[in-house]
Amino acid sequence: MTTEEQKAYNEALRRIEECRRKGREGTQLDLCKLGLSDLPAEISKLTALRQLNLTYNKLSELPPEIGQLTTLTELSLHDNLLSTLPPDISQLSALKFLSISYNQLSTIPPEIGQLAALTTLDLATNDLSTLPPEIGKLTSLKELNLQENRFSTFPAEIGQLTALIKLELFSNEMSTLTPEIGQLSALITLELFSNELSTLPPEISQLSALRQLSLCGNNLITLPPEIGKLTALTKLDLDDNKLSALPPEIGQLRKLRDLYLSRNQLTTLPPEVSQLTSLTGLMISSNQLSDLPSEIGQLTALTELFLRNNHLSTLPREIGQLTALTELHLQNNHLNALPPEVSQLTALKVLFLHGNPLLALPPNVSGPKETECTHFGEFDPAKPAEILDYYFKNRGN
Repeated sequence: MTTEEQKAYNEALRRIEECRRKGREGTQLDLCKLGLSDLPAEISKLTALRQLNLTYNKLSELPPEIGQLTTLTELSLHDNLLSTLPPDISQLSALKFLSISYNQLSTIPPEIGQLAALTTLDLATNDLSTLPPEIGKLTSLKELNLQENRFSTFPAEIGQLTALIKLELFSNEMSTLTPEIGQLSALITLELFSNELSTLPPEISQLSALRQLSLCGNNLITLPPEIGKLTALTKLDLDDNKLSALPPEIGQLRKLRDLYLSRNQLTTLPPEVSQLTSLTGLMISSNQLSDLPSEIGQLTALTELFLRNNHLSTLPREIGQLTALTELHLQNNHLNALPPEVSQLTALKVLFLHGNPLLALPPNVSGPKETECTHFGEFDPAKPAEILDYYFKNRGN
């Protein structure tokens, strides 16, 4: 043990003793950021301890004495060097919150299944590719974080966790979802972005409580018609996939407020999109759209419409019905004219038309270039009303 490690160890002993002297009031212990490489066995003396913070240390293992903390309800171990967990962890029968993210775990011991009171389990950013079958016994679990591991397929054992309301599996290597996903009927949030999924199983339709579904950064070519059964959805993120079309059933998502479809291969939108009457944000930039359906005018709750980097040559006259619209991004298309009805969008605060040379708008009128669009403070584009006034006054000149 180095001098610094000994210093950290001694400080931990001091804090443990201080907590022990509090007796029944010694319910919390913070050993965060001490540089600990070993946890003193004296930790076992804290028989009233409920919260233990061991984050941001250098622990490579936990002593067996950890199992004697039977009153513990919260154990935070993230940002250490743990490669294994001791079987004694099974004795923490009161534990409700366990965070072991940002460690070096490649396996989870089967004893994890004995933590029956657990409601939150954070295993993010480790080296896990499998889970023990016993994890299916955690029937009280509501939140499970498995992001940034090495799962190549959906761990079937998760299907038994029917109380789950939040599941984070993003930034793994999953190419398939198994049918067990459909058993998570209480799930509200499902984060699956940055994987390698090319399809979704029909069983996804059984997630009737799901409100937020993130699938961006995958390899999805199509969506199953069963997507329309997710009628509780308020947010659907499909950015950065390979979608060339949307199923008509997308229109059944009547509660959807935000729909992200940028950087796909869409050439058109189905008329059924008009049924998404709760939609406030529609992002379809960087696709291959050559036109918009006239039905888009029925999305009267829409406040943000992103259509930049497409192949649009015209806009439907019905776009004038989107009177709640505050942002309209049309830069880098092939627009040759604007319909007069666009002047009805009086709530507009942001209008970008840059990169549509046939509109013959000077740069100081059309808005900033693509690279400047997020830096409004560095560029003061003309107000939407001024842009449209200039366009319609000078059209045909």
